[in-house]
Amino acid sequence: MRIMIIFSALLMQICLGATYSWSVYVQQIKAIAAISQTQAQIPFSVFYFVFPLTMIFSGSLVDRIGPRRAAIGGGILFGGGWIISSFGMDNFTYTILGNGVIAGIGAGIAYIVPISTCIKWFPENKGLITGIAVAGFGGGAALVSTVAGFLLKLDMTPFSLFGYFGLVFTALIVFAGFFMQNPPGFSKVATVKVAFYKTITDKRFIILYFAMFTGLAAGFAVNANIKELYQSATLMSGVSAVSFFALANAAGRVIWGGIFDRFNTSTVIQLNLISQAILLFAAPFILISSTGLQMFAILTGFNYGGILVIYAGSVARIWGADKVNSIYGWMFSANIPGAVAPLFAGFYYDLSGSFTIPMAVIGTIIMVALITMRLNKNSFTTGG
Repeated sequence: MRIMIIFSALLMQICLGATYSWSVYVQQIKAIAAISQTQAQIPFSVFYFVFPLTMIFSGSLVDRIGPRRAAIGGGILFGGGWIISSFGMDNFTYTILGNGVIAGIGAGIAYIVPISTCIKWFPENKGLITGIAVAGFGGGAALVSTVAGFLLKLDMTPFSLFGYFGLVFTALIVFAGFFMQNPPGFSKVATVKVAFYKTITDKRFIILYFAMFTGLAAGFAVNANIKELYQSATLMSGVSAVSFFALANAAGRVIWGGIFDRFNTSTVIQLNLISQAILLFAAPFILISSTGLQMFAILTGFNYGGILVIYAGSVARIWGADKVNSIYGWMFSANIPGAVAPLFAGFYYDLSGSFTIPMAVIGTIIMVALITMRLNKNSFTTGG
């Protein structure tokens, strides 16, 4: 049964991670809908606003209705959102509503299910099992972007692809959702009450939240605009960069999860932050060729993958596995301010044709988070 839990978790996350492939569609969407780079990023940014906002409430929902119902319901909404977005060719509002709002709500309900379920089944390896559980979220984008790139070359439009993908995602998530259940005995445990105000005012929560936000901002800014980071990139070169980012993202989740299990919370977070900051500051020197674009995609994707493991593992380590649904749901709302980053980067690109300043600004904010974590590292010694 434990093997089926992992398989189902991966299958769900492969589908939910499809939004990471967004940059594959941006150039054609701009041409078809006659919109700017900034406008083309709106569905992506709305998704990463609605998705974490929903997760603030979905943790308690999962506790009440159980992981199976939450997974199936979330999957229907997620896939249905992609289907609705396929009508955006004539009115881009449908794409914003579908890929952004409805799919965001669905992902917000379904995403926490495989994470919390796997942690309950494998309490001895919180970091590694979390990494494996969410690896599909990054790997899914590689698969979807590769398929999408191939079909786009056959003259299919992004909007027609959204509809087909939506049908597939719905079927696969519903199937995987049937296998999402708590281990024997756990489902009979009374729902754990978590004090919201006490938790979010805990210094450790605040520091983790800020650090997670900075890392997410970096990942979003790169991922959503990756095809335009090197302006001479061809369609397939851009698709390859998206795929490399996604694959490295998936690998990073597993590897960073293993690292997390072997070191204390503060050390791992500091390592992740400094790695991201260095890459952002070095971006102008790396993004000078197609090869540089691929290398940048791999390295930034790998570091970004760690974020979705380190902070979930930190919550389980500090507050306990039984509180992951609620507390990590609240912490995941760091995606909301992080979702502004693609819009900020796209807006500056529309004005200047460059991403150098946005990358430097985000890198500087990451350094602030790094310093804050280092100054407060003793706060994470107990339990972390």
